[in-house]
Amino acid sequence: MVKSSLNTLSAYKPGKPLEEVRRELGLKKITKLASNENPFGTSKAVTRILKEGTIDLSYYPDGAGRILRENIAAFHGVPTDNILLGSGLDDVIQLISRAVLEPGDNIIEAAPTFSQYSLHATIEGAETQRIPVDETTGKSDLTAMANAVNTRTKIIWLCNPNNPTGTISTQQEVLALLESVPKDVLVISDEAYFEYATTAEYPDTLALLEPFPNLIIMRTFSKIYGLAGLRIGYAIIPDALVEPFNIVRLPFNTSSIAQSAATAALADQAFVEKCVDANTSGLQQWYDFLDTRGLAYYKSDANFIFFDTERDATDLFNQLLQKGFIVRAGLKPNWLRITIGSTSENEACIQALASILDNK
Repeated sequence: MVKSSLNTLSAYKPGKPLEEVRRELGLKKITKLASNENPFGTSKAVTRILKEGTIDLSYYPDGAGRILRENIAAFHGVPTDNILLGSGLDDVIQLISRAVLEPGDNIIEAAPTFSQYSLHATIEGAETQRIPVDETTGKSDLTAMANAVNTRTKIIWLCNPNNPTGTISTQQEVLALLESVPKDVLVISDEAYFEYATTAEYPDTLALLEPFPNLIIMRTFSKIYGLAGLRIGYAIIPDALVEPFNIVRLPFNTSSIAQSAATAALADQAFVEKCVDANTSGLQQWYDFLDTRGLAYYKSDANFIFFDTERDATDLFNQLLQKGFIVRAGLKPNWLRITIGSTSENEACIQALASILDNK
C-alpha cells in the first residue's frame, strides 16, 4: 500500500523533550547541545513581535510570503521571484527532491553529511552516491564528486559548511565543481551554517548564480537567527525552476508567525554578529580542551565541533546524559558532535566530559 522505497527507511526519531529527560533522570538542569540551535535565543525584535500578538491566526498566511521574500531578495540583491520559502530547509530539500528526482536517477553527496538528502532521494526511487570526506581534514572531495557524475545524476548536494564535520569547500573548489559538471546537473549549496563561517576562503556563491544557472543556494533562520521552533528557511533558485518548484510547494507551507519573525530577524544583523563572535570564542574553548587531550577534531566553520573520542561514543553520550548534557553520537564510530553553547555551557560540558574520560 506504500512505496517500496519506504521499506528500507526508518522514520526520524526526535530526541525526548527536555522536561521528560529531566524528570526521568531526576536532574534539575539539562543542557541541550545536540541539534545546533542558537544558545543565545533570537533577536529582541522577534521577541517584540511575538509578545505583541498582532498576527491574526484565523486567516491563512500569505501563501507567497511576499514581504519576507522581498526582504530576503533585497538583502541578497536577487530577484524576489527567485526566493523559495520552506518550513525549514527540510521542507525545501523535500520539495526539490520531489520536483527533480525520478526512479533510476541518482544524487551525489559527501559522507558523512546531512541525512535528509539521501532520505528523500530514496523515497523518490533515486540512488545515492556517497563520496567519503578526507579522513584527515574532514573536507568534502569535490573533485571526486564531479568525477562521479553520470548520465543519471540529477543533483550534487554540497553541505557547506558540512554537517557534521563543520568543514568548508572554498571558492576555488566550488567554482571548479560548477565548471566541470553538466549544466543539467543541479549543484545545491546548503549553507545552513553560512553565517558562522569565518574562514576567508568561504565561497561567495551569490556571485556564482548568474554564470551558473544550475546552482541553488539554501539558507535558514533555524540556526544563527534562533528560529528553529518556527520552521522557516529558503532557497535562491534559477528562473527555470521557479514555476516547477512552486507547483510542488504546499500552498501555505510557512506560517504567518514564522514569516513575520524571520523578517524581523533578518533586519537585526547586529544580533547575528554578536552570535558569530560568541561562537568563535566557544569553538576555541573546545579546541584548547581537545588539543590538551590529544584528541583529533576537524576545524569548524559552524556552530558545532566534531571530534574523535577514541572510545565508544554511544557510551560517552549516555554518560554525558546522566550528567545533564545532550550531545550527538552515531554519526561516525567513536566521534561526537557537540553544539557550541554559551561560555558557561561549554565549560560545564568540557568538565563533565573530562571527568568521564579520566575515569575510563
